[in-house]
Amino acid sequence: MRDKTPTPAAESDFPVKAGKPARRALIAAGYHQLADLTQASDKELLALHGVGPKAIRILREALAEKGLSFKE
Repeated sequence: MRDKTPTPAAESDFPVKAGKPARRALIAAGYHQLADLTQASDKELLALHGVGPKAIRILREALAEKGLSFKE
């Protein structure tokens, strides 16, 4: 029987549309919530394996909906 405890990815509020590889890369790098991404620039996040331009666009839109943005 599979353990039903939530995985770290399930605890994040990253948009599903960003893709699993991007969400996993962000969590592995220590970012667990959208608000955490305000501490990084889009260029820093693009350097993570699994995070591409599409994920950045989706994350930027999600941040903007909350009145947040990437670090300049």
